[in-house]
Amino acid sequence: MNDKLNDWTARLGIPRLIIICFVLLLFAVGYMTGLPLGPLASASLVRVGMNGILVLAMVPTISAGVGLNFGLPVGILCGLVGALLSMQLQIQGFAGFWAAIAFSLPLAILAGWGYGLLLNKVKGQEMMVGTYVGFSSVACMCIFWLLAPFDNPELIWAIGGRGLRSTLTLDNHFGKVLNQLFVVSIGSLEIPLGLLGFFGMLCLVVHLFFRTKIGLAVKAAGSNPRFAEASGITPDSTRVVGVVISTVLGAVGIVVYAQSYGFIQLYMAPLMMSFPAVAAILIGGASLQKATMGHVLLGTVLFQTLLAIALPVTSRVIQGDISEVARLIISNGMILYALTRGERGEAA
Repeated sequence: MNDKLNDWTARLGIPRLIIICFVLLLFAVGYMTGLPLGPLASASLVRVGMNGILVLAMVPTISAGVGLNFGLPVGILCGLVGALLSMQLQIQGFAGFWAAIAFSLPLAILAGWGYGLLLNKVKGQEMMVGTYVGFSSVACMCIFWLLAPFDNPELIWAIGGRGLRSTLTLDNHFGKVLNQLFVVSIGSLEIPLGLLGFFGMLCLVVHLFFRTKIGLAVKAAGSNPRFAEASGITPDSTRVVGVVISTVLGAVGIVVYAQSYGFIQLYMAPLMMSFPAVAAILIGGASLQKATMGHVLLGTVLFQTLLAIALPVTSRVIQGDISEVARLIISNGMILYALTRGERGEAA
């Protein structure tokens, strides 16, 4: 029995055990201070579903040997353009949601292909260059948001009639279509099966892809490029494939995130969205060379649950409104912790 427990502990890792214990402690403190645990758990499940696909987008680039995709805003911007086209055409409900994804896919494939070719030119510095690519893409798109020829009154500024607003509501389009699909209530706990099911379906698709011939070639080239090249695999091509898939997942992920959030935020809002995704998959146990669906699921659950319950519990325990300060400390602290764990894993 002790051997099994030690083996399970070794596989899970001491850092993740500490975080799990901390999350359970927060739930216990919330219960003792009178916070309703059902809504807290429901909020955690919603956050897992709305952020999970962005975390999943890290798996293809890690498997392809590119490392963590700090250029995730490239895919996010493609998803935002697709969502805006769906809103411009006033397509509502599930049709609008699928239309947003359909419009974003060609853009994401093209952008991912160009992004992958760029990363092939800077081997060994992919994460640093990816960060700059993401930041510069967001900045350049700020010009596009101002000059884009959209004329839907819900999208453009009322004064001047030109340029997209910074925050756009999805109430009249495809807001919360997945969140409200197949919701199961157990007391005060609400489980959004539609949202979680969509996330789980994409996890299954990515898992099955890496069991195909192309997927196995991507993983082989990522783990040992020289051996893969000797086996007839072109590592540069498989790296581009991994980047394209990651960019596509980023585009789909932001559409799911936006429909769950109920709003689309433009301009500088996507700037830092890669960092929580990176932190989540590293907290889940992934390294810079290996990432699995288990790492995605565990990391997303731990990171998003901690963010969802830490603020209410902190505000209840400490008098006064420090929610914004606590949010910054917790989110950035977890990101810093995850990145340091990633560096140690790489050194090991």
